[in-house]
Amino acid sequence: MKTKIDNILEKILVSLMVILVLDVLWQVISRYVNKFMAAIEMQIPTKLYAFTDELAGFLLVWVALLGGAYATGKKQHLAIELLATKLSDKNNKKLNLLINFMIFVFSVGALIIGGGWLVYTRFYLGQVSAAMELPIGIVYLVLPISGMIISYYVIEEFVSLVKSLKAA
Repeated sequence: MKTKIDNILEKILVSLMVILVLDVLWQVISRYVNKFMAAIEMQIPTKLYAFTDELAGFLLVWVALLGGAYATGKKQHLAIELLATKLSDKNNKKLNLLINFMIFVFSVGALIIGGGWLVYTRFYLGQVSAAMELPIGIVYLVLPISGMIISYYVIEEFVSLVKSLKAA
């Protein structure tokens, strides 16, 4: 199951990054084109700039949060290992249990519950983005999604650590 989630996340992240790069590239090119057009007294509508700028911001949020979930699953998230290097193997596993528990509490509390509430209120209030006129709830939907993915990865790691501690 973990491999399947990893593969899906990889494909989503690559797709979002490709769209993000193309979007930003279009922003840069169109600004130079607009400078040229201004020189000949023509102009590209500014709504097009706002659209691409807003899309880049939304994509960046999705890439960051889904990328964080992916990094958690690959155990490549940011860590300070000063204490872990000084502990025995058994105590290191206990420390990892504590760390995974704290990550789980954060992902459930902040991302799933808090993010879910944010998504619900944005849809309930009917907020839409200025340029794209996209419901803001869709943008924030990545919070509970990434929270669920992180929670899954952490639970899986927690179970693995408990089994290895019982076996020792």
